[in-house]
Amino acid sequence: MSARLAARVEVSALIRRVEGEGGHAAVLRRGDPEAGAILLLLAERGAPKMLLERLLDPKGDYRWSPTGPHDLTKKEELSGYIERRRRFDSDLWIVELDVAGVERFAAGMISTG
Repeated sequence: MSARLAARVEVSALIRRVEGEGGHAAVLRRGDPEAGAILLLLAERGAPKMLLERLLDPKGDYRWSPTGPHDLTKKEELSGYIERRRRFDSDLWIVELDVAGVERFAAGMISTG
């Protein structure tokens, strides 16, 4: 089982990583600084491409996993999903990361956890 980074530390590291790659990041909603779940909206040039969430896998390690509606171009579905998650989990962080090559960026996150 791997140790879980505090949510604020994980979010801060993600923001620095994206900005280091020339992208932009915004915290849309702050959750619990220590134990909050994190939902990432990955975008490229302002267009939403993927939602990822940090989840505990069967081995007890944290991994980034795709979540949410399949078609993120339907804004009402995306905003509805995020709103339902926010209502269900008051500790949830919602972070938008806009980075070139978002598929490569996401693949790296999913493969390394």
